Amino acid sequence: MADPMPDIKSIARKALGWPARLLFPPVCAGCRRHVSQPGVLCGACWPKLRLLERPWCPVMGTPFIHHMGEGFLSAEAIADPPPFERARAAVAYSGVARQMVQGLKYQDRTDLAPWMARWMLRAGAELIAEADVVVPVPLHWRRFFRRQFNQSAELARAVSQLGGLPFAPSAVRRVKLTRQQVGLERREREENVRAAFRVPEEAEIEIAGRRVLLIDDVYTTGATVRAVAKALKRGGAGAVDVLTFARVLPGDFRADESATI
Repeated sequence: MADPMPDIKSIARKALGWPARLLFPPVCAGCRRHVSQPGVLCGACWPKLRLLERPWCPVMGTPFIHHMGEGFLSAEAIADPPPFERARAAVAYSGVARQMVQGLKYQDRTDLAPWMARWMLRAGAELIAEADVVVPVPLHWRRFFRRQFNQSAELARAVSQLGGLPFAPSAVRRVKLTRQQVGLERREREENVRAAFRVPEEAEIEIAGRRVLLIDDVYTTGATVRAVAKALKRGGAGAVDVLTFARVLPGDFRADESATI
C-alpha cells in the first residue's frame, strides 16, 4: 500500500503557500506583470532576453557569429590578455536583463538573485565544475553601509548554494572608495579601480592555491573584475575565473549612457 504521507505533506505545503500567493502574487522578473510562479518571465519579456550561447571565445566568453574552430580566441583576448583564466556571462546586458540588474542593484530586488543565479549556472557550468570557492566582487564598507547589501554577494551566495561550493564573501576587500563607474571611459575605469582591492592576511587561507570563481552582476569593460583578479592572484589564488549575470558586448559600451553600469 502506498504511503499517504508524501501526498499529505505536499497538500500541506501548498495550503500554507496559498495566503502568501494571495498577498504577494508572483510577478515577472522583468516587467512585474503577474505570472504563474516566482522567478519566471512573462510572454512579453522572454523574447527580450538574449541568452549568450556557444560558439564563444574560450577566454572572454564573447559570442562568435560562426564557429571559428577549437581554441580560436577573440581579438580582445589576444590584444589584451586578462589576469583571469576565463569569463562567462548568462545574458547580454540589454532589454529585460538590464531591468533585472537595475532592479537588483538599485531597487532592492534581492528576490531576483536566486533566479538570476540559475541562468548563471547554465552559462558557467564548466567554471563551476572546476571551482574550489566562490568570491563576490566586494563593495567598499561605506557604500555597503548606505546600500545595506552587495548585489554581487547576493548572486555569489546563490551560485555557491546551487553549485554546492564554499562561499567566501570576505576573501577580498575593497580598500579604496572608488567613483561610480557609470559615465567613465574605459581607461578612466581602469584607473578608478587600480589598487582598490586587497586580500586581507586572515583570508589568504581561504584562497591559497585554489581556483576562485569571481562573481559580479555585469561585465562592462572588465576593469573591475580584472583589478579583483589581480588582487586574488597576489593573495595566493591559484587561478581565477569570472562569472557574471550580464555582459555588455563589444561595440555596445557607451560611457555616456547612464543605464550602462
